[in-house]
Amino acid sequence: MQDNTPQPNGDILFQIAREEMPYGKYKGTLIYKLPMFYLEWHKRNGFPKGKIGIALETLYEIKLNGLEALLKPLIRR
Repeated sequence: MQDNTPQPNGDILFQIAREEMPYGKYKGTLIYKLPMFYLEWHKRNGFPKGKIGIALETLYEIKLNGLEALLKPLIRR
């Protein structure tokens, strides 16, 4: 029997933990440090297209569900 449960995409998690926001008010801020109100704004108004949009939407879900611990092993100290 095949398991159709969605699996986390490691590339997206690495992007969230290690890359900076490429534009806007939070340009240069590590993606995982973006405030929840900013992510909520995107949820209401639409996430951008492409990898950054996927990363922001994933981070929104992580923060919404209190799963920030998933990112801790990936964050560079």
